[in-house]
Amino acid sequence: MFSVFIITLLCTYSESTSDTKVLQSGHSPRENHLTFIWHNRLYLYSAAALVFGVWFFVKLHLKKKSLSKDVSSLVYKAADNNDRDAVVHVSGVKIFYGSQTGTAKGFAKELSEEVETLGIAAEVIDMKDYDPDDRLADECAIRSVCVFLVASYTDGQPTENAEWFCKWLEEASTDFRYGKTYLRGLRYAVFGLGNSVYTGHYNTVGKNVDKWLWMLSGMRIMTRGEGDCNVVKSHNGSIQADFQAWKVKFLIRLQALAKDEQNNCTGICKSEGSCKNKRKDGVEEEERDLQNNNAEEDLMESSSDGESELQDEKNSGSVFDVEDLGNIINSAKKAKSKEEVGADGQVLKLSKLNGFKKSEDEGQRREMITPALRQALTKQGYKLIGSHSGVKLCRWTKSMLRGRGGCYKHTFYGIESHRCMETTPSLACANKCVFCWRHHTNPVGTEWRWKMDPAEKILQDALDNHQSMIRQFRGVPGVQPKRYEEGLAARHCALSLVGEPIMYPEINTFLRLLHSRHISSFLVTNAQFPQELRTLVPVTQLYVSVDASTKDSLKRIDRPLFKDFWQRFLDSLRALGEKRQRTVYRLTLVKAWNVEEMQAYSELIALGQPDFVEVKGVTYCGESSASSLTMANVPWHQEVVAFVQQLAEMLPQYEIACEHEHSNCLLIAHTKFKVDGEWWTWIDYERFQQLVKVYEESGGQQSFSSLDYIAKTPSWAVFGAHEQGFDPADTRFQRRNKTKDISGC
Repeated sequence: MFSVFIITLLCTYSESTSDTKVLQSGHSPRENHLTFIWHNRLYLYSAAALVFGVWFFVKLHLKKKSLSKDVSSLVYKAADNNDRDAVVHVSGVKIFYGSQTGTAKGFAKELSEEVETLGIAAEVIDMKDYDPDDRLADECAIRSVCVFLVASYTDGQPTENAEWFCKWLEEASTDFRYGKTYLRGLRYAVFGLGNSVYTGHYNTVGKNVDKWLWMLSGMRIMTRGEGDCNVVKSHNGSIQADFQAWKVKFLIRLQALAKDEQNNCTGICKSEGSCKNKRKDGVEEEERDLQNNNAEEDLMESSSDGESELQDEKNSGSVFDVEDLGNIINSAKKAKSKEEVGADGQVLKLSKLNGFKKSEDEGQRREMITPALRQALTKQGYKLIGSHSGVKLCRWTKSMLRGRGGCYKHTFYGIESHRCMETTPSLACANKCVFCWRHHTNPVGTEWRWKMDPAEKILQDALDNHQSMIRQFRGVPGVQPKRYEEGLAARHCALSLVGEPIMYPEINTFLRLLHSRHISSFLVTNAQFPQELRTLVPVTQLYVSVDASTKDSLKRIDRPLFKDFWQRFLDSLRALGEKRQRTVYRLTLVKAWNVEEMQAYSELIALGQPDFVEVKGVTYCGESSASSLTMANVPWHQEVVAFVQQLAEMLPQYEIACEHEHSNCLLIAHTKFKVDGEWWTWIDYERFQQLVKVYEESGGQQSFSSLDYIAKTPSWAVFGAHEQGFDPADTRFQRRNKTKDISGC
């Protein structure tokens, strides 16, 4: 083809030469030159095309040669990599826990077992046994994943075993000597444990640990999880269910990391164009929880799956068009200001924790007793009733059935301990006292937000369960037949088992039902519900627990949920002073905690003017991870006596009336119960039933006072008697090879 091109070119040249000779005869040299170029333009075009063709062929040849070399290099590298061991993307998982009651520790062990089933090594680490200053930075280089399961304790502070770790982490996050990149490369996840009832510091520790790790350039592999002990607001119904939901997401994310799957884009793009990160089969990659570390506000996002649409829009990408800003703002306004109506016509309201939810009614409320709580309480001997009540047999009931003595209420007020039923219509409480003898297994709350059982059912089931437990003593050696038969029919009800009975909305109905069955009522409250105290119907004897006499000590000992706990406490004492029936302050002495506040106690007694003041040494119920209480905090009986004597001297209208040495308890009584030099602290129970019946029939118009149903105190129960409050009709029993128990019941 190239030869044909040359021949054609020569022929054309010969013809043009002859033409040129003809033209040259009559023109100037310049004109002849231009004319020559014009007539030979075809040669110029052909020469340019020839040069371009040569250049193109040379370029193509060089490109093929270079590509061949690159392919050979890649093949060589691939073959070389196949000869090496597979790259390990996750060397192991280290699970750190900060726990006070053992919940976080249990979660850590459970997560460790799940991780190991994936073939990945896992290690559970107690934060107090780990030095972050020496070891945490090493985790960045060994391809491990660190998981932090941390609980928030009193006032949002870390638990005791996590104090040093959190203190170091906080200081390191702001210390220039460490630098902002100190933990770069550390892959971590955080799950916090808390209770949303503590609105001021809910899950504070989990949020702070997450923030401090991020400030040191740690890489969060998934959204922070938050477990809520408050079953009402828990997204999954309980803290255990919250952890299970988070654990599933974590394990999925861990598997992705182990396979070195990246998560930089979800494949969900705003534009209609193609996306390189979409799968070829058209299925979009599953959106994961990995967040962008470029913005600090992302760090503080809620971990709830039910976040608002605005939050979801924010999480889907860190960049949006200005034109879309108006739509986003409008969505936020609608979410906050409008109520959505569901398909069934019910109103939906925006919940900060759980997104949109239906307005609550009785059928939609959750049960107070979760499966885990039911298991724990049943193990402790509770007979649970419905969804929020319980009954349990008191050890003094067992003791009096066998003729071995009754409780201090028998000594002080004449209760027949073998005929006393200890129960509660509400297992929930508004405090988390350090000396809680239930080790904080019961739920907490500041208002009733659970399903509610009718009072009639609670009482009937309580009586049936109590009777069933009494029947178990039939034929037991030492049980007196007469007392066994009497014990089958309860005549007293101590509403002091656990929790806060006054929280139950139908508490007045419950009390009326008790009185209609001729059962006396002894109700104990923790002085956090003054309004409920004022509206309470008459009870046989109304108690208020006064565990401390100053605001600081009350906060330290009772650990109340209410922010205005001190005002509520004082208002409850005032409300108690307005009652006409028998009222009692119950003081629990904790050595080194509240035994030196004598003057403050006397002022509180003057405020509420109770009929009686029970002073009792704290009962030590064994070691509890939820409390630092030890036997060293239990005062000796002689110490309690000395305290009561000093306190009585500061109260002009009160004297020491009774003593129950076995329970480490004394009774201070108002002198109006001392008639002609003799104490009348016991209760005429039949007279009380007559008075309360008249009160109910008159619609509350015909009231009565505490002096209308008093009975004489026997000599053996009076303070100073050699029996020290032990009924001589019974026989004192001491276990062999065991020192005398002075801690009380």
